[in-house]
Amino acid sequence: MPKTSTDAPAADGRIALSGPTMGTRWSALFHARPGFDSAPLRAALQAAVDEVDAEMSTWKPGSDLMRINAGPVGVWLPAPRGLVTVLGLGLRIGRASGGAFDIGMGDAVAAWGFGADEADGGRIRRALAAPRRPAHEVLELDPARRRLRKAAPVTLDLNGIAKGHGVDRLAGALAAFGIGAGLVGIDGELRAVGLRPDGQPWTIAIEEPDPARRAPHSVLALQDAAVATSGDYRHRVTLAGRTLSHTMDPRRAAPLDAPPASVTVVAPTCAEADAFATALMVLGPVEGADLARRLGLDALFLLREGGAIRPLAVGALFAAEPASGGAGA
Repeated sequence: MPKTSTDAPAADGRIALSGPTMGTRWSALFHARPGFDSAPLRAALQAAVDEVDAEMSTWKPGSDLMRINAGPVGVWLPAPRGLVTVLGLGLRIGRASGGAFDIGMGDAVAAWGFGADEADGGRIRRALAAPRRPAHEVLELDPARRRLRKAAPVTLDLNGIAKGHGVDRLAGALAAFGIGAGLVGIDGELRAVGLRPDGQPWTIAIEEPDPARRAPHSVLALQDAAVATSGDYRHRVTLAGRTLSHTMDPRRAAPLDAPPASVTVVAPTCAEADAFATALMVLGPVEGADLARRLGLDALFLLREGGAIRPLAVGALFAAEPASGGAGA
């Protein structure tokens, strides 16, 4: 997303803001009236994502999520409203996907080196051997009282949904300031609100699944919707000469074996798009496409075949492959 060196509106009223979060950057692009003071909005946007990070980070030992992971089984544990909301969505998508999206894979994620620590052979063996039930079977939520209870040992990890939720919180901050149109994002997870000043949808690039460069594969036009992509070409580790993608297969407690190059999902919220993109990556182009059709999801699978990329589209939005080219706003 484009950036500017100042928070002051450009000649056409365009303002681009950004800041740090979750090891990457958040961004917000919108248009405002002349003289608009963006400093309070910038502070509100930063506060929104800081709160998400403080609640859901697996990199911060003091986060609410890490406190809950350290908590005992069978005891009601307090949790902030935002965390309970995201856990609830994660459990619902876990059920809907037959466990393909599982927020209880934190031990495997850490063991394979996709967390704050390096990969560890002993932890990998323990993760592979551990008896498992999906999180939606062992985690009980009480949203009214803002608490949860674990029926069995489980290590929660929200990296497949937290950034998407952060994007939704950015959109909420814009709305709180009366801004009814804009584009917000965190590390490629994006949510479009309203239309551009010229009445056109916001245009967003779907990335080519190439680890060596960032280039657009195609362009998507969005209005009042969110998009997220899960891929095998970023966030990788190399173990015993093998390069492994960060997406975990809950059935094996190990990184996916021969996953799609990427899956892009469009949904009403970015948290939903984020989680379903992960679920469809896990399920692959056959089971994943079937699930997307049953749930009425718009999804684009990019598959590696013979050195080329083949698209597989599900849903009306991706029925025709979008035209190639860069994204603009």
